[in-house]
Amino acid sequence: MFADLEYDIEEDKLGIPTVPGTVTLKKDSQNLIGISIGGGAQYCPCLYIVQVFDNTPAALDGTLAAGDEITGVNGKSVKGKTKVEVAKMIQVVKGEVTIHYNKLQADPKQGKTLDIVLKKVKHRLVENMSSGTADALGLSRAILCNDGLVKRLEELERTAELYKGMTEHTKNLLRAFFELSQTHRAFGDVFSVIGVREPQPAASEAFVKFADAHRSIEKFGIHLLKTIKPMLTDLNTYLNKAIPDTRLTIKKYLDVKFEYLSYCLKVKEMDDEEYSCIVSTEILISTEIPDLFIDILRYLIVFKELHLRLGHTGRCKTYAKRTQRTSK
Repeated sequence: MFADLEYDIEEDKLGIPTVPGTVTLKKDSQNLIGISIGGGAQYCPCLYIVQVFDNTPAALDGTLAAGDEITGVNGKSVKGKTKVEVAKMIQVVKGEVTIHYNKLQADPKQGKTLDIVLKKVKHRLVENMSSGTADALGLSRAILCNDGLVKRLEELERTAELYKGMTEHTKNLLRAFFELSQTHRAFGDVFSVIGVREPQPAASEAFVKFADAHRSIEKFGIHLLKTIKPMLTDLNTYLNKAIPDTRLTIKKYLDVKFEYLSYCLKVKEMDDEEYSCIVSTEILISTEIPDLFIDILRYLIVFKELHLRLGHTGRCKTYAKRTQRTSK
């Protein structure tokens, strides 16, 4: 797979096992593939993908993921390069770009620490807060608060409330309609009895027709109830099974999303700590070297003065001895 590369890949077998791979991505209209790169020279031995942005060539392809190590671009090694240089290597390629990567085979359970759990709880709290409340409490809103699936869940909750009201109203309406049909049936029975007992033929025939009409209304009512009942059953199934299952699925998605965001925040904090450590080290070096140089100069000056004093004292003693010998 990596035969076309101009270098031999050195795999570190002491850490997490990796699976090498290659993917070719077609750039978008802005000449981007949709990834954020971290690491690189001079302080990190490898370059890795920090984030894959939504609705980009990398996200639509689905091969690359956050945490994957980048080993080459278009057959050229990225070893020893900075992330800016690698970004330029990707940017100068027009059309399609080939990314060589190592996919980490890590166990997520090993990375779940108390810090990750607390960050996950924080994301859950902030998700249900407004921007003003979060800012007042000093909590970061750097999470996917405008998640489309979360908005769909809110719409689903409103639809469920609407359908629930419709179901209750339909049940009451059908119950009242059934009672009305039974009333028509009772009217039909009464008119039928009156028609049988009526001595006049014309009146008897009229009562019998009234009885048949009321019984027909009752029959049509029962037929209507039998037609609507399956629709009501399907609506109950949608309310009691489909919506709860969808809600549970979205909650599982949110749980995974909060955990992912917690890991992203942890990586960001580690990057900030690394950067601050690098900056503080550089500042320390830049401030210590001049101070050390000045101290060395001071020591040299003091040493020179002492040397001169010792030399002057020695010359004075020698001159005194010579004077004593001459006087003798």
